Amino acid sequence: MVAGSNAALTVENPGLKKVLLGIGWDLIPSRGPQAELVPMVIMCGPDGRALSDDHLVFFNQIASPEGSISFAGTEDQEQIDVDLAAVPDAVQKIVVLLYVDPDVRGPGNFGSLRHAHLRVATGENRELLRFDVPHGNMDRINAMILGELYRHSGGWKFRALGQGYESGLAAVAADFRLKL
Repeated sequence: MVAGSNAALTVENPGLKKVLLGIGWDLIPSRGPQAELVPMVIMCGPDGRALSDDHLVFFNQIASPEGSISFAGTEDQEQIDVDLAAVPDAVQKIVVLLYVDPDVRGPGNFGSLRHAHLRVATGENRELLRFDVPHGNMDRINAMILGELYRHSGGWKFRALGQGYESGLAAVAADFRLKL
C-alpha cells in the first residue's frame, strides 16, 4: 500500500472478526543513545478524537477498557490484536501510531528509522495487507500515525497514512484531546 490508500478489510474478507496489527522497523545502529520506539493505539469517536484517556493502548495500558484491543506476541517488533466484533459501537476509528519515547533516552527522532511497516493480518496471522512507511527526511519527526482502521458502511476499512509529527506526543495529545 502507499500513503493515502485504503482497503476494504471486511468486504474483501467476509467473516473477518479479528485482525492482528504487526508493527516493525529497523534502526541504523548508533554509538550513542538509540531512539526507543513505542507503538500506541487510540480509539476514536465520530469526531475523530479519543473517546477518553482510557481508550489508549500502549505499554502502560496493554488493553482497551473492554478488551477488544490488546498487545500480543512479538513476531514483528510489536503486535496488537483487534477483535473487530467486540470494538464498542462508539469507536469509529482505531489510529495506530509510533513515537519516540522521550523519557528513556531524551528527545529523539526517526532519523535512524529504516524499513518501518504496519501490516494487517487475520487472527491466524495470514497477512492481508502491508504498508511500508516511505523513508524521507525523518530527522525532525518524533511521532507518526502509521495507519487507521475505520468503520465504513457496516464494515471495517484500513487507511495507510505515514503522517509525521515534529512536536511528538504533545501534538498527538492536542489532535486527539488526550492528557499525556
